[in-house]
Amino acid sequence: MNIYQLMKTEQKARRGQVTTVHGTFQTPCFMNVGTSAAIKGGISSPELEDLKCQVELCNTYHLHLRPGEKIIRQMGGLHAFMNWKKPILTDSGGFQVFSLAKLRKIKEEGVYFQSHLDGSKLFISPEVSMQIQSDLASTIAMAFDECVENPAPYDYSAKSCERTTRWLIRCKNELQRLNQLPETRNPKQLLFGINQGCTFEQLRIEHMQEIAALDLDGYAIGGLAVGEPTEEMYHILDIVVPYMPENKPRYLMGVGTPSNIIEGVARGIDMFDCVMPTRNARHGTIFTWSGMRHMKNLTYQTDSRPMDENCSCPACRNFSRAYVRHLFKSGEMLAGRLTVIHNLYFYNTLAEKIREALDNGTFAEFRAEYSEKLSKKAPDD
Repeated sequence: MNIYQLMKTEQKARRGQVTTVHGTFQTPCFMNVGTSAAIKGGISSPELEDLKCQVELCNTYHLHLRPGEKIIRQMGGLHAFMNWKKPILTDSGGFQVFSLAKLRKIKEEGVYFQSHLDGSKLFISPEVSMQIQSDLASTIAMAFDECVENPAPYDYSAKSCERTTRWLIRCKNELQRLNQLPETRNPKQLLFGINQGCTFEQLRIEHMQEIAALDLDGYAIGGLAVGEPTEEMYHILDIVVPYMPENKPRYLMGVGTPSNIIEGVARGIDMFDCVMPTRNARHGTIFTWSGMRHMKNLTYQTDSRPMDENCSCPACRNFSRAYVRHLFKSGEMLAGRLTVIHNLYFYNTLAEKIREALDNGTFAEFRAEYSEKLSKKAPDD
């Protein structure tokens, strides 16, 4: 069954929807990152509904370590555990194994590594990743891939792509097996494959062609936004996206700024996720329709205006810039909570406005007005 419906296009930009066992979500879509089954900043699942969240992203690696997928399975799966009824995408754990784990050793069977929490020895393979994600019972499972540091030698990148393809085939076979078991929590769990290849054009294209032939539920582009120049990331998107199946969702992993999202949509991407809105918020930086603001600045000490005068989020409706600044300076937990509320609402509203612009055939004008503006500081800073 094809889960993606393309409703409209404007040049390369796509307006669509994705239908899953946990409901339908509209694309382009920003997925809110709840790594350990919670949004950092103290936002509960019911509150996320009010912040326009359509899809939440949780992480296989972190949940495998704490509390463990067997406990979550026993509690009814992730949806019941965190009281979230809409779709959940689980990252495979691959990125965290390669970025957080100690003393990792990559072999054909999988990756041996030590936990970044207590140093205990662990092993994740394509099959193990699928088994963990099946126990979590997420809506969309991501394939277990090798995340290569960027830049990397061409020869290693090429071998890594080949391994990632072999691992993807194993992921597909294992998830098909798990989905047929009578005790499986979500027998309609979907699988997305991940395109790799660093910044080597030919590797990216060849790898995308190989994994597209496997006819998966959706496709992601991984290994970008890891330090390479933004223009290089856009160039890789320009190169790879034309080789992504038109009738499947397209997901750009770990990206990014509001401007990145607008530019990604312009190149044909449907789904995004990033920790930026919550991480920046907890340190006092918010995104507004005029640009970025740092709420700890002295200029806001007696500013009675909301954080963003063009925002109707719960934080902007109820509190002033002066109060939010005071909370940060006083070390109050409420400071980060209010800015996280605002930033998530902003990102989800950004995706909503992009969809409206595509519906109206005005995305080019929206991009021209906001892509550059949202990447800069707001004028009153």
